[in-house]
Amino acid sequence: MPDAGIYAKFEDLSPFEIKDELIRLAQADKAGRVYLNAGRGNPNWIATRAREAFFLLGQFALTEAKRVSYDEAAGLAGMPPTDGCYGRLKAWVQKRKGDPDIPGAETLEAVVDFAIKKFAFEPDKFVDELTDSIIGDHYPVPDRALVHNEAITHEYLMWAMCAGHRPSAKFDLYPVEGGTAAMCYIFKALKNARLLNSGDTIALVTPIFTPYLEMPHLEDYALKQVHVSAEAEDRFQLTDEDLKALEDKSVKALFIVNPGNPSAVALDPESMGRLVKFVKTKRPDLMILTDDVYGTFVPNFESVMGHLPHNTIGVYSYSKYFGCTGWRLGVVAVAQDNIFDKAIRALPESAQKLMDARYKALTPHPREIKFIDRIVADSRDVALNHTAGLSLPQQVMMSLFGLVEMMDEDKIYQKACMAICQRRFDKLMNGMGIEFHARPYFDRYYGIIDYEFWARKYVGDEVTDWVKQNVHPLDIAFKLAEDHGIVVLNGSGFDAPNWSVRVSFANLPDEAYDSIGRAIRAVARGYLQAYRASKGELAQP
Repeated sequence: MPDAGIYAKFEDLSPFEIKDELIRLAQADKAGRVYLNAGRGNPNWIATRAREAFFLLGQFALTEAKRVSYDEAAGLAGMPPTDGCYGRLKAWVQKRKGDPDIPGAETLEAVVDFAIKKFAFEPDKFVDELTDSIIGDHYPVPDRALVHNEAITHEYLMWAMCAGHRPSAKFDLYPVEGGTAAMCYIFKALKNARLLNSGDTIALVTPIFTPYLEMPHLEDYALKQVHVSAEAEDRFQLTDEDLKALEDKSVKALFIVNPGNPSAVALDPESMGRLVKFVKTKRPDLMILTDDVYGTFVPNFESVMGHLPHNTIGVYSYSKYFGCTGWRLGVVAVAQDNIFDKAIRALPESAQKLMDARYKALTPHPREIKFIDRIVADSRDVALNHTAGLSLPQQVMMSLFGLVEMMDEDKIYQKACMAICQRRFDKLMNGMGIEFHARPYFDRYYGIIDYEFWARKYVGDEVTDWVKQNVHPLDIAFKLAEDHGIVVLNGSGFDAPNWSVRVSFANLPDEAYDSIGRAIRAVARGYLQAYRASKGELAQP
């Protein structure tokens, strides 16, 4: 067995940094071996209809710009005009409908008319927002979110994050450059609003996406952490015992990824009810951030923001569901009636004066700035607030993704995405030679393979205890890379069990997962053989 000391230099690294070494080992030239990277969650599918509409809309927008002025020799045109643009779009699309070489005409016409009817948009104003924005010739105005995009995205979020429990609350939205940007902006704004200060304590529902574990330690924030462990034994759900840690009022905020990453399990109704009751009866002051990027992979998903809108900042990314990680599309949602604004107003005068000085260039009344608008301003260090906001072509793509999904009443696209993950999950289980009956709240986007749990069930405690005493937990991931050309991430980096790895079901062909399952079983078999060999040596006279 390898010396555990060789893994010491990797123990403090993020799994996303360890993966570079795993990739190097897995890509080593070994005859007949296929390299499989199941360590990252970039899906290998894309949503086509919204993209077809997007690229066709761009062509129409160029014809509109040329209507104003056009210097063909210079390649220079004006800005798309507003008056009559809806009628011109309809006529332009009609000429292209039914042409197999011009996909997207039917979708573009349908989504525009759907939005106008559903949201009572003025046709010319809505089409102008689309055409001017896709050209990208202006700064975002309003800087936080385009008017029509905010209405569309709000309705989409009510399905994506609150399909099973839609709140009556209205949310203000801030479209951002993906979920990662949302995290950075929110951490920064909470600090600048004096809602989280150096030395304060936050709680994390673990296991959790690694950056939530790492960012609080940065000197920028210097936050203490309490881990609320939603363990496999509890089906990754919150128990009454778990919530006791939150009774301490020094715990200022609770951070949740729901469904979990890497657990891939959403909070079930019992767990959600337990959290809601706890907050309403014991901690109405508790700030909550919920990151719900995988919610669309759970039928009738219920977000914490739907049940506790007053307390919650919602974060959603379009990346996984629509296969658009490169587009960097995300959104921050804060209810218009929220504890964040109230907490800011309740701060002592000394803190108020510091914030007055910070935001005085934005308004004569800086104390009236809403928390979500502080997030926007802080994302550009306040001084550049006038150029804040997600780029306009990105906001158009966001609108089109949302509209196409809303029109899919039978949720054909959602079912197809879920079916992909289900097939791959089934193949992994087949390769491992085990049966596992997932509960309804398992999204199957990722999976945690807990070697210790599996080994105790199939080979017993004695073997498992020997392996834990003689093998380093990182050995599983390294053996899969070096011996089988397979990259997975170590679960310990997510505060999952030490003897676990995270597998992504999103980014490899279906047939790869049977091979991954067999490789995981082969590694386990190697540990069993090493155990038996050690017993044989001990038995010799």
